[in-house]
Amino acid sequence: MIFRRFERIIDAFREAPDEMPPTGVGAFYLHFLKQAWPAFALLLVVGLIGALIEVALFNFIGQLVDLAGSAPNSTVFFQEHGGTLIWMAVVTLVIRPLFISLHDLLVHQTITPSLTTLIRWQNHRYVLKQSLGFFHSDFAGRISNRIMQTGVSLRDSAVQAVDAIWHVLIFAVTSLILFAQADVWLMVPLVLWIIGYVIALWYFVPQTKERSAIASESRSQLSGRIVDGYTNISTLKLFSHSAQEEQYARQAMEEQTEKAESAARLITAMGVTIAILSGFLIAGTTGLALWLWHQGVISVGAIALATGLVIRINSMSGWIMWVVNGIFENIGMVQDGMSTIAKPRQVGDAPDAKPLQVTRGAVLFEDIAFHYGKGAGIIEGLTLDVAPGEKIGLVGPSGAGKSTLINVLLRLYDLEGGRILVDGQDIAHVTQESLRCQIGVVTQDTSLLHRSIRENLLYGRPEATDEELHAALRKAKADDFIARITDAHGRTGLDAQVGERGVKLSGGQRQRIAIARTLLKDAPILLLDEATSALDSEVEAAIQESLETLMEGKTVIAIAHRLSTISRMDRLVVMERGQIVEMGSHDELIAYNGLYARLWRHQTGGFVGHGVPGRQRVRSSSS
Repeated sequence: MIFRRFERIIDAFREAPDEMPPTGVGAFYLHFLKQAWPAFALLLVVGLIGALIEVALFNFIGQLVDLAGSAPNSTVFFQEHGGTLIWMAVVTLVIRPLFISLHDLLVHQTITPSLTTLIRWQNHRYVLKQSLGFFHSDFAGRISNRIMQTGVSLRDSAVQAVDAIWHVLIFAVTSLILFAQADVWLMVPLVLWIIGYVIALWYFVPQTKERSAIASESRSQLSGRIVDGYTNISTLKLFSHSAQEEQYARQAMEEQTEKAESAARLITAMGVTIAILSGFLIAGTTGLALWLWHQGVISVGAIALATGLVIRINSMSGWIMWVVNGIFENIGMVQDGMSTIAKPRQVGDAPDAKPLQVTRGAVLFEDIAFHYGKGAGIIEGLTLDVAPGEKIGLVGPSGAGKSTLINVLLRLYDLEGGRILVDGQDIAHVTQESLRCQIGVVTQDTSLLHRSIRENLLYGRPEATDEELHAALRKAKADDFIARITDAHGRTGLDAQVGERGVKLSGGQRQRIAIARTLLKDAPILLLDEATSALDSEVEAAIQESLETLMEGKTVIAIAHRLSTISRMDRLVVMERGQIVEMGSHDELIAYNGLYARLWRHQTGGFVGHGVPGRQRVRSSSS
């Protein structure tokens, strides 16, 4: 019960605004720590009392020496000072263990698990909604490594700072007070040591922070390269470049080792400096105390107190050095994580965004422009009006802008000009979630989640029953192979795990599961981007009927290099270099003898050796 009470002080999954974390280090820390302020307030109070108790123990030693020295015999000693001795025992046996226990409960049960999870959870939620461009610009391994390390580093540095604050202040201040009570000259070695210690920290700590940030970046880079290799292990093996891949990882490891060695040199130099300063403190204080005792100025108890305190300060100075070093090393790691986490989302919902309402399924691309931020190229001034329930086929050579047209309709990227309307609603002013809920998608590069087949299918409709899952699989001609799938843990059928990105399945099997998932979603607008490209001709013919059933009553935009799969669409739109150059039915475009006719001849009659008759390009903005 005690453990559970402390574990519930911080709610790791508390409601919090879905906003970008601050970009300043201090503000970034405050953003998360203020959500756990009761735990840190308690830790401060417990730390203060714990530090006072530690100092009191050394004061007890000095008192015992003086009291024992002044008593004529042991009987008188115990009679006269019994109450004091009992109080010392209570502090030592009850109060001190109590506050140590409270400290450990707060650190290990309250802060360590829950605050770490809170930071990771909120950062993951924010990063998960970043644009595709964000993820395409970095290693997945490096992003995940930064999410994981930032939570640990922020937590550790905050706890270490709280612990260090009281020990430094209490030991420094109370030691000076106790020394002054014995004799003001006893303060001199400690004051000089404090000055030297602060100078050492001032010199070493900023460099430690800087080198730690560099070392953290190199660790993230190494993690990214290793994960990238593991993720694409089939490519590595197919191209037989193990030596090249080893060198690629080795370069990152060498760089990471070099950066770690640089940081470690600084730590060693700092440790040696503090050890020398502490040696002078112990020798100076002990020697001065003995001389003052020889002069009859202080008592033997004062010698015991002074010697015990400086020995404790010596061991504490090493601890504080490691704590301060750890704090700034962790701050460096947090800064490294912030470079990935605290970035504005490239695609976000407008402040007044409303859910998309689809009643008919009309789609209008109105004078749109998109260049992937390059300023020109890709798509410029394109207009296309898709009527409700119309089936459009997008045709054109690679790089014509077909997939880009689908990406901007899904708002995976924001337009750089123009607008897209769905049933008269500008998609820039509706929520992304509601937009994508109304659009079903089957792409040419189908990657499944490393989960069971059932969980992958339920992405289409989370509330679907097993009967509905099986019905969708039958329509997608996937029910036959699903029953035969078994994973490494003996799970079969819908419960079998498909491996990372679905690698345990063939391309055709992944594609059929993706089609079944889209059948379950049953969205009013359907996008097919090379939906049957991974299927052989026999399987493609078998599921063509299912695709036609899937398309019934829906607005469809389909891309296919295999023109036979879209030749029966209501209208074909031929694109080249981001422009619409031809438009019409299959028969009309064959008769027109333009780009579409040339592509058709290449696919149905081989690559024709003779020239294709000249043609006049047609640019049409709508039907």
